[in-house]
Amino acid sequence: MTKTYQATGIILKGMPLGESDRLVTILTSEYGLIRAVAPGARKHKSRLRGRAELFVVNQLLIVKGRSLEKIIQAETLESYPGLSRDLGKLTVSQYIAELVLSLALSEQPQIELYELLNEHLRRIEQLSTPQSLYAHLAQAVYHLLAIAGVAPVFHSCCLTHQPIQTNFIDAHWRVGFSFDSGGTINLSLDRGNNNQAQNEPSQAIPLAKLNWKLTAVELTLLQQLSKKFLPKADEIFPRDVVIPSLDVAWIKIERLLREYAQYYLGYSFRSATLVDTLAPVEF
Repeated sequence: MTKTYQATGIILKGMPLGESDRLVTILTSEYGLIRAVAPGARKHKSRLRGRAELFVVNQLLIVKGRSLEKIIQAETLESYPGLSRDLGKLTVSQYIAELVLSLALSEQPQIELYELLNEHLRRIEQLSTPQSLYAHLAQAVYHLLAIAGVAPVFHSCCLTHQPIQTNFIDAHWRVGFSFDSGGTINLSLDRGNNNQAQNEPSQAIPLAKLNWKLTAVELTLLQQLSKKFLPKADEIFPRDVVIPSLDVAWIKIERLLREYAQYYLGYSFRSATLVDTLAPVEF
């Protein structure tokens, strides 16, 4: 990286610095995370004032300093004004940004992460119904975990690696979910056969700590997250099965993914507590 360099990046975090400057954290496609000073960005007539705000995408000219970079030029390429006009969308976007900050690396290209973040911010900004907010948030979190290589497994049992068949007929059917194992656990597994002959070697499945139990509806929704776009409900559920409202199911799924991400990253998302206020639900 030369003393002066160009980068394309999105502002993910900002705070006042000194009398009129702003310290911003930027995710760039070329160099990963950068912390830089936007000089005079808090002055009313500053050219950097609007360009140093949250979720603004800029083409940047940056001077490399001893401890912090310095932005000397910024040309806005894209922004997401619709996020700031809707409390729910803004809260969800801040949560996603916080997750990205915990995943991104410095001084390394982050092209896939950069493009994925912008794609999900566009989707959230364009949402027309608040009911789908949690569904899009859940998919964004899953896609980001997939980039980090820690996405949970939902199509098979993590202990046996056998596919899990959802059961919509039995209202009491459940599948387990384990943070330690990294995904779903078939609850019908033989966890120790007491009828085995005394001299016969045990084939029992080892115990796994369960953190959640999921219904057939919840598991089916979770299995859609790896797709590029979420399908409609009538495309994934059997026609002869009565499916309840999916709103609570998506809220529960977001909570599961949040706890799973926090478990693996060892970091609690502060912004996520605001997400809970959007639709308070007890589990």
